[in-house]
Amino acid sequence: MTKSRNTTLIVLAFFAIYVIWGSTYLLNKVAVLELAPFMLASFRFTTAGILIFILARLMGIPIRITKRQWVNTIFAGFLFLSFGNGVVVWALRYVDTGFAALEISAQPLIILLMMRALEGKKIRPMSFVGVVFGIIGIYLLVSQKQVVSKENSVLGMMMIFACMLSWAYGSIFVAKADLPSNYFVNTGYQMFTGGIILAIMSFGFGEDWTSPIYWSFNVKLVMGLLVVFGSILAFTSFNYLLKVVSPEKVATSTYVNPIVAMLLGWYFLKEEITAQSIVAAVVLLTGVYFINTKKTLAIFERFKK
Repeated sequence: MTKSRNTTLIVLAFFAIYVIWGSTYLLNKVAVLELAPFMLASFRFTTAGILIFILARLMGIPIRITKRQWVNTIFAGFLFLSFGNGVVVWALRYVDTGFAALEISAQPLIILLMMRALEGKKIRPMSFVGVVFGIIGIYLLVSQKQVVSKENSVLGMMMIFACMLSWAYGSIFVAKADLPSNYFVNTGYQMFTGGIILAIMSFGFGEDWTSPIYWSFNVKLVMGLLVVFGSILAFTSFNYLLKVVSPEKVATSTYVNPIVAMLLGWYFLKEEITAQSIVAAVVLLTGVYFINTKKTLAIFERFKK
């Protein structure tokens, strides 16, 4: 029964990071067209963190943690949320939602190379194939004239890549760090501290803050969805998965996120889906498959003999 329950939790958690996170590109895009990016992200994560603490107390879940866990959650919150997410929200002002999601779909490639560099993890032959596909896919994606010709689009792409590095290191760090054992509480601390850092970043960059009273109905609705589903539910699922499965498997959310983001951006925001973007998506996701599959092609086995 316990094994069956754990399997169900894992499946539901993967659904959350696959589909719900895929939709957050659209939600963030709608909100960032009206609100300052770091203020938007700070409000989202700080609110989510406070709500998690309130729910934890109501459910009788202790929220007390050690000093080391406190420091680790601050660091993880910065890697994942303050920089890793906040800067992506900023970049969405200059790139389409589907494009951003497609670029981030190379995340498993970054994690693979970082684990090789930091931990000396051996790269399997199949993963080398994935690396080649990944490089080709990224080139096809960023070389489109209609993409690079947009104002500040190149800067946006570069910053999203920096966010990928931050998320990759965060995934490796969290997998081994001493963090609160309760995934709900762990998420709360990362959300709250990440949101506070984002507020500092917002004031540092001189952003204008506006009261929720003056937000449009669409932005209020989007913020509610981001807080409840994109932050509390999906990020708790993310932290849970990082502890029960490998970082590479968690990164497979990039199979689905770009497809969800592209379709929603096309349907709701009328974003263009070019033929080259579709080819880039196929190549990139094929590379992600090769990086994460455990199977070994017969040709590689033949070479070993």
